[in-house]
Amino acid sequence: MSDKASIEFSEREALLFHSAGRAGKIEIIASKPMATQRDLALAYSPGVAVPVQAIADDPAKAYDYTAKGNLVAVISNGTAILGMGNLGALAAKPVMEGKAVLFKRFADVDAIDLEVDTLDAQAFVDAVALLEPSFGGINLEDIKAPECFMIEAALKERMNIPVMHDDQHGTAIICAAGLINACYLTGRDISETRVVVNGAGAAAIACTELIKAMGVRHENVLMCDREGVIYQGRTTGSMDQWKSAHAVKTDARTLHDALKGADIFLGLSAKDALKPEWIGEMNAKPIIFAMANPDPEITPPAAKAARPDAIIATGRSDYPNQVNNVLGFPFIFRGALDVRATAINEAMKIAAAQAIAELARAQVPEEVALAYGTKHSFGADYIIPAPFDPRLMEVVPAAVAQAAMESGVAQQPIEDMDAYRQALRARLNPTTSVLTLAYEGARAAPKRVVFAEGEEEVVLRAAIQFREGGYGIPVLVGRQEVYDRLRELGVKDAESFELHNSVNSPLVPRMVDMLYERLQRRGYLKRDCERMVNRDRNIFGALLLEMEQADAMITGVTRTYSQTMREVRRVIDPTPDRTCFGIHILVGRSHTVFMADTTVNERPSAAELADIAIDTAAVARRMGHEPRVAFLSYSTFGNPIGHWLDNIREAVTLLGQRGVDFEFEGEMAPDVALNPQVARNYPFSRLSGPANVLVMPGLQSANLSAKLLRELGGESVIGPMLIGMGRPVQVATMASTASELVTLAVLAAGGIAR
Repeated sequence: MSDKASIEFSEREALLFHSAGRAGKIEIIASKPMATQRDLALAYSPGVAVPVQAIADDPAKAYDYTAKGNLVAVISNGTAILGMGNLGALAAKPVMEGKAVLFKRFADVDAIDLEVDTLDAQAFVDAVALLEPSFGGINLEDIKAPECFMIEAALKERMNIPVMHDDQHGTAIICAAGLINACYLTGRDISETRVVVNGAGAAAIACTELIKAMGVRHENVLMCDREGVIYQGRTTGSMDQWKSAHAVKTDARTLHDALKGADIFLGLSAKDALKPEWIGEMNAKPIIFAMANPDPEITPPAAKAARPDAIIATGRSDYPNQVNNVLGFPFIFRGALDVRATAINEAMKIAAAQAIAELARAQVPEEVALAYGTKHSFGADYIIPAPFDPRLMEVVPAAVAQAAMESGVAQQPIEDMDAYRQALRARLNPTTSVLTLAYEGARAAPKRVVFAEGEEEVVLRAAIQFREGGYGIPVLVGRQEVYDRLRELGVKDAESFELHNSVNSPLVPRMVDMLYERLQRRGYLKRDCERMVNRDRNIFGALLLEMEQADAMITGVTRTYSQTMREVRRVIDPTPDRTCFGIHILVGRSHTVFMADTTVNERPSAAELADIAIDTAAVARRMGHEPRVAFLSYSTFGNPIGHWLDNIREAVTLLGQRGVDFEFEGEMAPDVALNPQVARNYPFSRLSGPANVLVMPGLQSANLSAKLLRELGGESVIGPMLIGMGRPVQVATMASTASELVTLAVLAAGGIAR
């Protein structure tokens, strides 16, 4: 494994990501209708006076009538931004916005960033404490030590809502989860272990305090800072009350001394702080958590070379056992908010650590295994769950909520824990997790993808993202000037990109022969094939794919969809006995709808409609959804009578004859398919709930609907995703962004679109 960070990007790409479209990463969206004067009157004056009075009479009603119960403030003064130091409150804003996005993405917690422009710890405390009426919880972030200790302690004392400094406790909770499992694998009783902590900052002290709360004896922990071991009576170096609390009687004075006979090393310090030869003096099966970022105290390969029996974790995603805060903080706050906890206490932190540890020991779900390209199972290289394991949302908040109730800090206990766990599963859209897992899978098994329109800036930006994200190798089609454009986009090693130019490619003669053999009985002369290979990027790119020079292909931004499809079809056929078609995927906060065919078949036959339904249902399942298929029409079960219903009815009959294993129904209007209140008028319907697969009756209605929803619907739209081609080809739209192109490339290479 490389020692480089696993995901790289140019400064220009990072700035474009944050500035494109709406600046920043967050926005506020109304959760109630705001279309009519009556809506506005209820939302504001005079209707708002009613909940105002209700809250004045009973402050607990704020959780019923406002967003307080699902709202966390992410607050910093910018004194310890990432590893960059004190750059000020304003510079911290991109990081805090990012943290807010993670809260929403992983646990459906609404979060807003607040940057407090002061270096005075007491002024910071006073400012934050006054905000208690606004929020259900406070997440402190990027505040330097030792001020962070005083700030958190003071706020926890003054505020009656959960307060957590994630730089301390987030790391500590995930570290503790890993230690539970590492001790389990090595047959250790955690209370008997000897631990060396290298580092005495916020995260190191929090880790130490948590493992002591879990049973590690005080005298068995040696903490080291830049001056060496923190021992009783030490007067040298920067001693303070937080370090002194962990001083012990010992003759050890250096990190090397401390490691002799130790069981566990917890590193939260600096690159290369742990020497390979020192590990040899630790006990058998040493546990090494080298968590310095971006470069650990020792790399796993170096540690394994010195001690093959070691269990190793780092803070890096490109090594096994990543100690990643995202496994913790979103779900901890989710559980705390759901019981209206007054604090996040030690019992809740330990419960979170134990739940995460237990999840790693459980059988790994198929979607996680597929994403990472290997079958993960509990062991030395899998003691901490994958960050995108969808079960985290169910397991961790439930454990935290239970601990909050048992420790007496829950103001609204949960009566039915099984129902609560079910509600947690329903909060997030499975599509979001599957797409994330698809990206992780691409990184685990990178593929070669042809970017056929390699001279276009949007395509080059997508190719850069694709390569530097670690998703695969872009194979560019274009002229030599592509390298100049790559340099203009900030790529220093432009020539390292693979470029195929039909003017000088040695593959051209073979391509011409292949194309002529394919088209000679369709009226094409050999010179026609030579011209197409030399001049048409889609044909040239498709031939690269057909000749197995790549694993997948993406195109479509320079020509209409139909024209692009005609060119690709001159080289690549649909899979035998399958119907080729396109799917638009509409992704909402908690739902996904698959709409087909939106791109290929103008008036599909009954058999084609049945094929489209079966293959779209299969895509829905690969995206984590149990399909409920509706064949759409202007007519619902014959009302009104129409002239274009026979093929829809026959398709429904065909599905029944084929014995498919999913729900289907039709013909029906969209409101009957999607609105449960309308659907109640048809109790004989075979759909148990709103449809999530919509089979459209024809291309005109399908394409119009998809494009209208993309422009007006307010939901995220993926696609069109091309299904049924003999090779993994995706045809984007002319309006596609670089990120959309990357998504289609990942889906094509990863097999979800097939």
